[in-house]
Order: sequence, then C-alpha cells, then structure tokens
Amino acid sequence: MSKRYHESDIPEAAAALKRGELVAFPTETVYGLGADATNVTAVGKVYAAKGRPSDNPLIVTVADADMVGQYATITPLAAKLMQAFWPGPLTIILNILPGRLSMKVTGGLQTAAFRNPDNALTRKLIATAGVPIVGPSANTSGKPSPTTADHVLHDLDGKIAGVLDDGPTQVGVESAIIDLTVTPPAILRPGAIGPDELESLIGHVDTAAHHVGQNEAPKAPGMKYKHYAPAAQVVVVDDPAQFSAAVTWAKQTGQVFGLLATDAILAQYPTIPSYSLGKDVQSAAHALFAGLRWFDLHPDVTLVLAQAFSKTELSAAYMNRLLKSAGDMHFQG
Repeated sequence: MSKRYHESDIPEAAAALKRGELVAFPTETVYGLGADATNVTAVGKVYAAKGRPSDNPLIVTVADADMVGQYATITPLAAKLMQAFWPGPLTIILNILPGRLSMKVTGGLQTAAFRNPDNALTRKLIATAGVPIVGPSANTSGKPSPTTADHVLHDLDGKIAGVLDDGPTQVGVESAIIDLTVTPPAILRPGAIGPDELESLIGHVDTAAHHVGQNEAPKAPGMKYKHYAPAAQVVVVDDPAQFSAAVTWAKQTGQVFGLLATDAILAQYPTIPSYSLGKDVQSAAHALFAGLRWFDLHPDVTLVLAQAFSKTELSAAYMNRLLKSAGDMHFQG
C-alpha cells in the first residue's frame, strides 16, 4: 500500500525521494510522479512504474528558477518567461550543462524540459529534498492523466512510496511546453498559457504541430505515443449540432456507449451513460481527464462520444489531449 502524505508529512516524503523512492505530487495541472532527477536508478523506477517508453523524456520539476541554473543554461528569453509565468503551467526546454543530468531523464538528448509548478506543497517538497524531481504524469503510460490523489492510487498503489495529497488540481490539462533551443521558439504542447501571452514577451513563436518520426527521440512528453486513452474507444464529435446523428450512429453499432459533453448536450440524452464537461471549454479542460477515467470505471461502455471545442487558446490544449485520447478518430456525420 502506498501512503497518502499531507503537508505535515513533507519531511517524510522528501526523505523517501532522497532514498530513491517514488512520490507522486500535486501541481495546478495534473499530479506528477516524482523521483530524484539526479538518481539514475530512481529515474529508471519511474519508467518501470508507468510502463513508459524510455525515449519519452521526463520533465524536470524544480522549486525555483535558481535550481534550473545548476543543470541548464538560462537564456535571456528563458529568464523573461520564468519571471512572467513561474510558478505556473509553463514548461521550458533548455540546453543542459554537460554531465549534469542523466540521458535517462532527457531521453538521450542534450536538452531538458523544466517546470516550476504553481503548488506550494510541491515546491516545499522539492526544496526540502534539495534536488529537482522528474515529473511525468502519475498514471499508467497512455492512460488519462490524474487530477486527484485517488486517480494516482488507482494506477500506482503499491508501486510508489506515496502521494502528496492536495485535493483536485485546478487547470486539469498539463502545462504548455515551449522549446527555447530552436529559432523561433516552438510550442511543442499547447496548454493554459497560449501563444498570444508568450509572443507578447518574446516575439514570434512557432505554433505548427510537430510530428516525431518512428526512430526519432521526442523533445517533450506526449509527442510520439498515444496518450490519455481510456479502455473505450473515444470518437470526437466536432460540432455540437452533430450529436444527434452521432448518437444514432452509436446506437447502430450495437455497443454500449457514453457521452462526454457539456450540460446543454447531456440534457438531451438523460438515459445514456455520461460525464459532464460543465458549461464551457474552461470547465471542460478541467474535467476532461476525470471524465475519461470515469469511463474506465464503467467497462461495459466501449465507445465514448466526446465533444470538441474551437477558437480559443484553452481549447487548443483541450483538443490536443482529446484527439490523442481518441487516436484522432472523428465522427464522420
């Protein structure tokens, strides 16, 4: 059994990290799976616990910007972004200093992704441990990311020392990732901090989708492999007006199906198993992973019709995760 740590237990959790054990931790986005980033054996345990491919790099989670300087070159652009958005849901890829981080952390690259989360308990945990911690999402690889300590324990109970419980996360989708080792800087994963906010500080950023080849090492998590997928097949419904046709189609498949949509849509289908995304894209982003996990608790449901959103920066983050959970499968109405 893994322990549920609280604030008073932070010294105990930090000691577990220093011994090379795994401790899950809260952020404002999702729960992460922590191990001492300077301990190669501990980092290897993260890949084993998650069932994660070894060429999928790990985010290095730090207590503050000063900690980054011990492991990577902080460029003027990086300093600007750190001052403006840290602590917060922005991950920054930088060139590492020679020999400071294991290639197990970086996925074999000379770059690493750094994150300073907006969660006081986690920053205190890292500061108490005195080392940065790797911080992939604390779930079985490929499954929906965890937004509560209960989600973490559902996937990893018995595989980790414990989880630092700080209640549900606030944002619900992982941090935006920006690569500052290329010109222009490139957004490798959309998040709650969008291109407009970034460009207001550092100028033009590349927002084009970056595809990773089969034999190429990704520079950031989630670029190469299917992510966030429940056991059921997710099908994206691009337009709310298509839901009636999508429901008719789903009935014709003979499968037990469910709906992942806003309250306005769900009100039309009260007898179909469903999980509410709330009223808008902000609530939807917060609820997405919890909704995908809810369907895993209902194994009779083998098909999920999920609502798409468009035209806002936060919807880019939501849609990025939703499309990965669906393997890019859309309803063809």
